[in-house]
Amino acid sequence: MWELTLKCDQACRHCGSRAGLARTQELSTQEAFEVGEALVDLGCRELTVIGGEAYLRPDLDEIVAFMADRGVRVTMQTGGRAVDCDMVRRLKRAGLSAIGVSIDGLPEVHDRLRGVPGGFRLATRALDAGREEGLLVSANTQINRLNMHQLPELCAELRGHGIVAWQVQLTVPMGRAADRPEWIVQPWEVLDIVETLADIQRAAAAEPRVKGRPPFNVFAGNNIGYFGPHELILRSRPGGQPTHWMGCRAGQQVIGIEADGTVKGCPSLPTAPYVGGNVRELSLAQIWAEAPELRFARDRTADELWGFCRTCYYADTCRGGCSFTAHSTLGRRGNQPFCWYRADQLRRKGLRERLVHAERAPGRPFDFGRFELVEEPWPTG
Repeated sequence: MWELTLKCDQACRHCGSRAGLARTQELSTQEAFEVGEALVDLGCRELTVIGGEAYLRPDLDEIVAFMADRGVRVTMQTGGRAVDCDMVRRLKRAGLSAIGVSIDGLPEVHDRLRGVPGGFRLATRALDAGREEGLLVSANTQINRLNMHQLPELCAELRGHGIVAWQVQLTVPMGRAADRPEWIVQPWEVLDIVETLADIQRAAAAEPRVKGRPPFNVFAGNNIGYFGPHELILRSRPGGQPTHWMGCRAGQQVIGIEADGTVKGCPSLPTAPYVGGNVRELSLAQIWAEAPELRFARDRTADELWGFCRTCYYADTCRGGCSFTAHSTLGRRGNQPFCWYRADQLRRKGLRERLVHAERAPGRPFDFGRFELVEEPWPTG
């Protein structure tokens, strides 16, 4: 995942990177080519370009072509505000194979979150442009307290625009989202969210297959789950081998590069605690192989877990769920409050956990504050 620029043409109120203005000293085209070569040498098979908005870099076509010509599958994730058929056609010629558009609710909620009147219309225009030009088209949605009750209707709307996959994840209190703690779902609300998503996936799996078209898939992001009766249906691809959550993939199957050359094990990780180095100072191969900030998921054991996760039946496999979600919420990884199994176990005891905002974020890209967990009785009735 490569953030080509932090410059953005939207000012989303839940943006984890606080995108808007470009970073100082973003990589030049030649430096980007050198990073691309280093990725190929590491064995990179797929590159997703992100921002900000990647299309605001004037050399986007060149970077896409550079990587595609070296056998890397190149995709783009976008808010879609300026994406039309002309742009998609140009990027497809350069070698882009798929496009994913961020859509975070039905029109009123999406536009409120994105801060752009008519943003939903522009985002769905981007989906239509990708479909009409022959790219694989997907959508991704951050689930929060503004849109959690719209999921079935939103999915139906997005499928009407031709998406083949819908990636869902929870909004995490990082960046601008950290400034709005009231938008973050409470841990017990994960129970209904996961069950709703599983129902959508099961209904889609029962539909007749269309020849030449991949089956629709609800793709659970790294902070949706974990375990329990819905894990296999949400974690497995339709028609593929059953699978389940196997722990954080940061620095194992994933690498994140910021626009100024900063390297993390995952693009979503909060920057300050997880910078492994910068490509202007160290080789990408050296950062990947040696930096403890990238190696943590390779080298970790269950000993770092704490709270409920320390005693969980799935501790050795799960390792505390999504690292960036836990760290951005509670101030360190190893204890995952947004867990279906955890919420269900507490519910069986007549209990639930509530997040209480304890510390504000400082106001930098990929920053976070801190919440505390309060255990309370499950309400009767």
